[in-house]
Amino acid sequence: MDFSDIDAYLHKVTPKREPVLAAMEKYAKQNGFPIIGPLVGRFLYQMATLAKARKILELGSGFGYSAYWFARAIGSQGRIIMTDMDQANRDRAFKYFEQAGLDAKFTYHLGDALKIAVNLKGPYDIVLNDIDKQDYPATIDIAASLLRPGGLFITDNVIWSGKVYDGKARDAATRGIRRFTRMLYADDRFFTTIMPVRDGISVAVRV
Repeated sequence: MDFSDIDAYLHKVTPKREPVLAAMEKYAKQNGFPIIGPLVGRFLYQMATLAKARKILELGSGFGYSAYWFARAIGSQGRIIMTDMDQANRDRAFKYFEQAGLDAKFTYHLGDALKIAVNLKGPYDIVLNDIDKQDYPATIDIAASLLRPGGLFITDNVIWSGKVYDGKARDAATRGIRRFTRMLYADDRFFTTIMPVRDGISVAVRV
């Protein structure tokens, strides 16, 4: 059994999502839009619940799939700061949030996530990182400056379809993830673990 078999099995046994989440997943599949998917979505819900999160920053939000899972966990007392370059993604996100009747408070900044984040003030309970992979190394200092002690820095795609351990893969995205991973493990401001769920998730606790 290889990893694809395990992934297929986990998707098979994962409970069906509510209608709005299912619609978001259908849209992503039909349009080739990358989302974290239900395996990671459920994980984000758990992390936000365990951390008793009330303030979350997303570096890269797309049309709101990850924010949806966070919002379900944090409820009306929570706030999610979202970032993306595309106005259409913002509009689609709020359409889905309205349909679902989500209670969390959302702020959606249009523009470069890194440039936006350096002007924000913490502390945050969770920072989710899902921007362009070549820019991953630059997110570490940002997360360290914005997270409270015990806060979580969660990063998607750190296995990158296996490219990170393929010596022939030398594109900018893959090199960015490799460098990010080395830097994060070596950074004494965090205690880091990588889990091979879907495309790989790193979870770093702010020390």
